[in-house]
Amino acid sequence: MLPGLRRKLEALAERREELERMLADPAVIGDQNNFRKLSREFARLEPVVIALAAERQAREDLQTAESLRDDPEMRQMADEEMASARARLAALEGELMAQLLPRDARDDGSLYLEVRAGTGGDEAALFAGDLFRMYSRYAERQGWRVEIESANEAERGGFKEIIARVEGEGAYSKLKYESGTHRVQRVPETESQGRIHTSAATVAIIAEDAGEVELEINPSDLRVDTFRSSGAGGQHVNKTESAIRITHIPSGVVVENQTERSQHANREKAMRRLKSVLVEAEIERREAAQAADRKLQVGSGDRSQRIRTYSFPQGRITDHRVEGLTLYDLLAVMEGNLDVLIGRLQSEAQADALARMNYED
Repeated sequence: MLPGLRRKLEALAERREELERMLADPAVIGDQNNFRKLSREFARLEPVVIALAAERQAREDLQTAESLRDDPEMRQMADEEMASARARLAALEGELMAQLLPRDARDDGSLYLEVRAGTGGDEAALFAGDLFRMYSRYAERQGWRVEIESANEAERGGFKEIIARVEGEGAYSKLKYESGTHRVQRVPETESQGRIHTSAATVAIIAEDAGEVELEINPSDLRVDTFRSSGAGGQHVNKTESAIRITHIPSGVVVENQTERSQHANREKAMRRLKSVLVEAEIERREAAQAADRKLQVGSGDRSQRIRTYSFPQGRITDHRVEGLTLYDLLAVMEGNLDVLIGRLQSEAQADALARMNYED
């Protein structure tokens, strides 16, 4: 490991000791918001301390084994101990390097899930509905809450567009690589000849938390329209113009909300989503500028990028961003069993980031 990276790890360990002292301070304990913030940081640094302690132990074991090699009767056992200690050290170095990766401040937060039908007519709308159901099932398995903010249903089923808020710890960290074009190959229910059709839907994952991005929205840049709700609301529906549509004139971004009974509540939710969309666009712009000289394997955020193909005749799902990432368990994936896919994407993104960190250092 490079000396500069080693110093960064030692600084993290020192920060963890500092946090331990701060969390014992009555003044900090009395401030619940600050206490929770520091507690989360303390928990995130715990793996660093554990890995450093394990590394020290492995180095001591290696030195002990090396000292035994001079004894002919102990040499074979010493060689085995040395091989084991070196293997542990290699694994621990990978763990420690991963702890140095820049952390996305938005990872712990909630998100907006947007699914839209693409090319393929009715079949694309049906596929958009299938994708939304897949993510909803996955969220349910994670214990997250899914709240539909707006939906435009298609005549033959599925959705032309559906937008939902997914609330849960770490939701964004798991779903942030899902943005892009998803392609499906299957025989549509309306196809009498049994021919396989190809259609597509786009997915956008937008963090609700702005992270470290400061963004102020000028009220003069907004056009706010009201209209009558067409969704849930009982007798309230179509009686008053409580639904809100907000257009951000400079960017052309349009958001709307009609899930609440009051105009004020709908406006508040629409503004929250508008800010999230604008922050996401700003982050994508910055990342595109930083990544102009390299091609990322995962997480480019380009929604026009075809990221995955779902082949129903073969029961196969292929992620095109990662070489060799093909699963023959499509039906289970469509039921929300996304752990294998998401885990592999997270690992690939981490490996990509580690390679950049080594290069830049």
